[in-house]
Amino acid sequence: MTSRQKRNWTIKHGEPLTELDKKILSYQNKGILVPRRDMIKTPEQIEGIRRSGVVNTGVLDLVEQEIRAGMTTADIDKLVYDYTVSHGAIPAPLNYEGFPKSVCTSVNEVVCHGIPSEFEVLEEGDIVNVDVSTILDGYYSDASRMFIIGQTTPEKEKLVRVTKECLEIGAQAARPWGFLGEVGKAIEHHAKRNGFSVVRDLCGHGVGLEFHEDPEVDHYNTHERGMLLVPGMVFTIEPMINMGTWRVFVDEEDGWTVVTEDEKPSAQWEHTFLVTEDGLEVLTH
Repeated sequence: MTSRQKRNWTIKHGEPLTELDKKILSYQNKGILVPRRDMIKTPEQIEGIRRSGVVNTGVLDLVEQEIRAGMTTADIDKLVYDYTVSHGAIPAPLNYEGFPKSVCTSVNEVVCHGIPSEFEVLEEGDIVNVDVSTILDGYYSDASRMFIIGQTTPEKEKLVRVTKECLEIGAQAARPWGFLGEVGKAIEHHAKRNGFSVVRDLCGHGVGLEFHEDPEVDHYNTHERGMLLVPGMVFTIEPMINMGTWRVFVDEEDGWTVVTEDEKPSAQWEHTFLVTEDGLEVLTH
């Protein structure tokens, strides 16, 4: 059975059809991939994710104030841990599938999942992605930002700027009752016209009740329509844009750090979004 034929939206026997059921079933009956019912968050769940997102954004605001040359990535990890815990929350990465720290810090050619270290000192000209995820009262939120340490090269500056534009353009392409495939199509078009490539091995994801949920959000043009976007869905868009090839590898020593194959710089920005009737609402940035 192909993904297009999956019948994700089911009705309990004997239950009356709501207007939402009728609308989604009309798409499903045309062979369109629709979300499962559990992918549509309730108002209470959305409120919980939104509260988690406030702490998550607060963490990144603090990092933005403090980050500078001479700091280690372990210093960033301590900032993240202390702020999160003091706000009654838990850093989601800590001990997640064995990840040893509270935040991912990815410098220059590191694409994502860089592990903070007291031996990694930030230097003038570095570009750094700080990826923060928070659990508050059982609800998850996830966002990342790029930081330029002091002055960097025009090429790296352009990469950071264009990557943020890719996130914004991808978000504009995600419309309620539109299709998820439009996101990657819009992102790749913008990256390519600026001479950059889009990482294909990693994607955005649903988030809220768990760290990683369905749907997967590809950031490149898969040439497929993808899933129907229904109000109440919550997911990240987090394009990883490379200066050189899109190909990457995982550092065998730690099993986490993702690096560009040609060791040229990479950048990433990430927000968690809620699909509403009017478009996307940012829950953490």
